[in-house]
Amino acid sequence: MPVISLASGRVVEINARIGDEVKKGQLLFKVRSSDISGAFSDYRKAVVNEQLTKVQLDRAKILFSKGAIAQKDLEVAQNAEDSALVDLDTTAERLKLLGSDTSHPTGIVETFAPVSGVIVEQNITQAAGVKTLDNSPNLFTIADLSVVWIICDVFENDMPNVKLGEYADIHLAAYPNRPLKGRISNIAPILDPAIRTAKVRLEVPNPGLMRVGMFVTATFHSGAQEIRATVPATAILHLHDRDWVYIPADNGRFRRLEVVGGATLAGNLQEIVSGLKPGDKVVTNALVLQNTVEQQ
Repeated sequence: MPVISLASGRVVEINARIGDEVKKGQLLFKVRSSDISGAFSDYRKAVVNEQLTKVQLDRAKILFSKGAIAQKDLEVAQNAEDSALVDLDTTAERLKLLGSDTSHPTGIVETFAPVSGVIVEQNITQAAGVKTLDNSPNLFTIADLSVVWIICDVFENDMPNVKLGEYADIHLAAYPNRPLKGRISNIAPILDPAIRTAKVRLEVPNPGLMRVGMFVTATFHSGAQEIRATVPATAILHLHDRDWVYIPADNGRFRRLEVVGGATLAGNLQEIVSGLKPGDKVVTNALVLQNTVEQQ
């Protein structure tokens, strides 16, 4: 939540700093503003003018009741009073918009926290000048860090494993032994053309460890289960940047079959992503068979 000054002027007091936890309505800073002084001047003039027009209207009503003035003269007096009331309400409302009060005439305007949270950005210093509603940066930025967002870069090939509403495992670089859970709340519809990734937003309840700008690693889990074949690592032959296995053929022969190898598993096993089905037979030592074939 950005915090701006409602009036331009010079900072005379700062009551909060970046990193502070603040409550809604807490005083953040004070500004001495010529805008307030001018607004009070206009308000006091409106008060005096309304008092005069009210006296004139009361006199006109008395004279009209005695037939001393015409109807139009009474209407002129009534219009003057109505206009004075409008000016009075307008100048009073301007003071309220600038953060001041008609009952406390002062050139100091106080700015309070609009929400509770932590100050994550500060662009204000003592005695600095501030402006209102222009292109200058926010004087303060307050963020509610009880629930934080994590923005992840997910590669294009991994996008089928990422779905809205599912959860991912979060590991903080600063606290690797404190795993967290994050819910996928948004998947960007546009890929980064340079690195071919999409921005995925995770919502994570903050246990008090997470800070703005931290690095994390997120592990996404596919909702669909896949059953894949596993073979001894020695059954895979790496040849010409491809993976091959030997499978039994007719008449005691063997046939070489191209496969796509996956992750290395415990027990000297390796996953087969494609090319084999669970239950298919393979030669357990492909390199020995290959050398034997080449020597014949």
